[in-house]
Amino acid sequence: MNHQSDSQPDRPISPAWEQTQAVLDALTALSYRSNDLHHYLQQVTLGVSRLLGLDWSVVTLCWEDNEKVLASSLDVEEIDKIYSLHGSLTDTVVRTRKTLAVEDAVTCCDYGEPPEGYRSYLGVPLRIPQGDVIGTLCSFCEAPRQFEQDEIAIAELFAERAATAIDNYNLYQYQQKFNEMLETELVKRTTELRATQAKLIEQERLAAIGEFTSMIVHEIRNPLTTMTMGLKYFQKLHGTGLENERANLALEEAHRLHNLLNEVLLYAKPQVLHLSQLDLNALLQGMQLPLTEMPEACDRHLALNLPPHPTSVLGDSDKLKQVFINLIRNAYEAIAPHETVTCCILPSVETGVVKIQVHNGGAPIPAEILPKLTQPFCSTKSSGSGLGLAIVKRIVEAHNGSLSIQSTAATGTLIQIDLPLVLSSSEY
Repeated sequence: MNHQSDSQPDRPISPAWEQTQAVLDALTALSYRSNDLHHYLQQVTLGVSRLLGLDWSVVTLCWEDNEKVLASSLDVEEIDKIYSLHGSLTDTVVRTRKTLAVEDAVTCCDYGEPPEGYRSYLGVPLRIPQGDVIGTLCSFCEAPRQFEQDEIAIAELFAERAATAIDNYNLYQYQQKFNEMLETELVKRTTELRATQAKLIEQERLAAIGEFTSMIVHEIRNPLTTMTMGLKYFQKLHGTGLENERANLALEEAHRLHNLLNEVLLYAKPQVLHLSQLDLNALLQGMQLPLTEMPEACDRHLALNLPPHPTSVLGDSDKLKQVFINLIRNAYEAIAPHETVTCCILPSVETGVVKIQVHNGGAPIPAEILPKLTQPFCSTKSSGSGLGLAIVKRIVEAHNGSLSIQSTAATGTLIQIDLPLVLSSSEY
């Protein structure tokens, strides 16, 4: 009695099945987890060359009339070099947007010239999901060769993987740049918001201080006025020389206190501007005579360096006059008799800013004091109130400008104000 064996005899594996398995293994081995696009594309070229028995395969990126090799199955020195597409086999693939197989590109020149030393060509377009062709997967053999349909299908399969990888990489790069732009914009907007909040808080604080200061100044002025009237009465009496000297000294101090109260009130009040378009050249020329007749200008000179054309800003005429008076008075006080204070107007159409510079060659301001000069009650003068530059800074900032001070023994002291320039239509 014969018994049939339970085991089945081994079936022979067909070459087609072996090739299919090899293709699946090659595709499975492709990994893009490392985000290294060059390595991934190189694995694509190596896989195609190995499976189809090709001598050389490359992945190229194409745009307009140019192409660049992104990866190669052979070591080449000119990766990322840009080539012209004109007259090449790749050009035909990109233009027709179809796979091209040429058995012998040397004898059949209808589609373009192959690289030197190669004859057969297989080119597949890299088509992204949106339908655009962004490059090619090109393969070459040194000998003539006819490509079978299943070989073309394998190349197209790898080309699809390469196109997807490049598209994903570009999307990732775009997303990274977009995120960076969002982050930069967020930081910018946050900074602007904080600056605006700080400005509002400062305005509220100054408004409260201004209201309180106005009340205090008013309460001090009343008795100060009474005391001044009494001192003037005693001054009219013909007392001794010592008595008159003391009365004059008291009146001088009362006058200084009165001026200090005015400056405190001016600093504490919010800067309300009455803006109009002003020509700084005309404004300074109109102030030249009063500036040279100031008590501090005695035996000192003022030089105005003005541009030949009008320099327009949007400003408050009275406030800017006060700025010029304070700066030039300080400069007069810093120099010796017969020396010169220079005031320059330097407009720049390119930057949209006008620089106002007041320079004197007096003794330098100590470096440790420079950053504090625009703070209230900081002064290098024994009789100064320390509010002049603080008031100037507040006026300048209310005009959306900035103030800087430089002082050295070699160059003297330079105060610079930058204000937005109003450009005429011909200057845009």
